Amino acid sequence: MLTEMILIGQWMLSQWENTDGSESPTLAESDADGHEKPRVKYGELVILGYNGYLPQGDRGRRRSKFVLYKRNEPSGVKRSKHYIVQSPQTSKAILDANQHSISYTLSRNQAVIVEYKEDSETDMFQVGRSSESPIDFVVMDTLPGDKKDAKVMQSTISRFACRILEKATKWQDNVEIDGLTTNGVLIMHPKGQFCGGNAKCGLWRECSVGGDVFSLRESRSAQQKGQPIYDESNVLQDGTLIDLCGATLLWRSAEGLQHSPTKRDLEKLIDEINAGRPQCPVGLNTLVIPRKVNIGDQINQPYVYLNCGHVQGHHDWGQDKSTGARRCPMCLEVGPVVTLCMGLEPAFYVDIGPPTFAFNPCGHMATEKTVKYWANVDIPHGTNGFQAVCPFCATPLDGNSGYIKLIFQDNLD
Repeated sequence: MLTEMILIGQWMLSQWENTDGSESPTLAESDADGHEKPRVKYGELVILGYNGYLPQGDRGRRRSKFVLYKRNEPSGVKRSKHYIVQSPQTSKAILDANQHSISYTLSRNQAVIVEYKEDSETDMFQVGRSSESPIDFVVMDTLPGDKKDAKVMQSTISRFACRILEKATKWQDNVEIDGLTTNGVLIMHPKGQFCGGNAKCGLWRECSVGGDVFSLRESRSAQQKGQPIYDESNVLQDGTLIDLCGATLLWRSAEGLQHSPTKRDLEKLIDEINAGRPQCPVGLNTLVIPRKVNIGDQINQPYVYLNCGHVQGHHDWGQDKSTGARRCPMCLEVGPVVTLCMGLEPAFYVDIGPPTFAFNPCGHMATEKTVKYWANVDIPHGTNGFQAVCPFCATPLDGNSGYIKLIFQDNLD
């Protein structure tokens, strides 16, 4: 059974069956008696800006990656009925914690309540900032760079999934009602296959609460909705990006992940580079790329000159103390220097290969195709802007290309 995942406005993801007869991958799971039972994996939602886990550690529903499995009991919902009320906050549907409903405020004294009923043929997964029980995956705002002590002063991500009541753009067509969330839920399908490294960044669109696709508004919270896009859908494909105005999620299908590297594959690539015993031309010491994300200061830590790509150890040669720039002793190019760090989140890779490139200015290493793909992906930023970022730390990219080819002095014995 091949399943498709669709995106629906109020941070709700649901799936339905595809009748083409192909099979979804299954994973083994042990039951209470120790016997293995299959679990159907739909795919993974991965938050851009984290290199394998949250700085404080992944705990419960708060983590950098969400794995979506078929539920033991279907959790989906579908529209049941809708009606007009004068005080939505006191309506029975809103007050009933067991009733799945959405309230659309049309004016000060009029709102439309849309009630949903259980759907025994689908699963649903809800994403939002709230830690209340209806939320499956708790997502907080992603800050660029080192997030160890970072604090978000004011979040722009919605607290609730489908059970929300907010002022937003909405409209009523015939007997159906639809709307956009306050800051919008945006979606971008890559052009081409994500795995293989030949995909290109597609156009960003906005998904409504009902799942329809629209062109972007003039700004994230503009009252005028965009134009409907009838020839595009909200069906997620491998590599689709979902922006929640504060955090961006990457969807990786179970089928696509089968063609992506595993964490163990990435660790082996690090071992292969270290086996070449790359040296610092100044200190003549052997450089070692650490396998852990939290690297700290160490004598064998490699650094890269961002203007030329030469990899060296820590030293004070050629340093301009007034600007912090350094002159590369290999080519005499002057520019910034940054610590090298392996990109360890496998879902961000578009192919499998040696990590011969690094993002500028953060220094996260990855394959050439992976670095070049993300350097050309526009991520929503602010009210109506876009910028390319490193997927491993969300740092905005610098330079003409946003990346640098690494030049090691290795295999010298």
